[in-house]
Amino acid sequence: MTICPRRALLVFSALFSALLLSSARVWASPVGGEGNCSLIIHVTGFRSTKGLLGAELFTSSAGWPEDVDKSFRHAHFPIEGDHGTARFDHIPAGRYGVVVLHDENENQKLDRNIFMVPKEGFGFANNPHVLLVAPPIEKATIAVTCPTTTTDIHLIYK
Repeated sequence: MTICPRRALLVFSALFSALLLSSARVWASPVGGEGNCSLIIHVTGFRSTKGLLGAELFTSSAGWPEDVDKSFRHAHFPIEGDHGTARFDHIPAGRYGVVVLHDENENQKLDRNIFMVPKEGFGFANNPHVLLVAPPIEKATIAVTCPTTTTDIHLIYK
């Protein structure tokens, strides 16, 4: 049996294209960024009331989890005792990667020590176990449905 080089090239091209498309990891397609759904994120475990609660939503793995410029939405919210609530309104239904931060010094980023260990609290949707690096976005996504979806995240301090 002989394999036609042209057919082999077509099969290889199709497989390669499928591999590239599957690595894009896009869940929600927020055209224009507006929708009719709300996501409420209850965050617990703050070690102090100093600073703000930062929250980011991602629709793809691009920039996950710290590049605010590549997030779908991001905002800061007040801390109330040992808990805070982030609320995102007018978002499309879909899957979102969710990351939160106890931004104690309000500089809008996760501060680290000289060994790159986070100095501020952080957390992810589904509360995955975190060792030395952030979990892949697939472990920290939730399905947002209309009218309202609620999730709970507990902060981690290293």
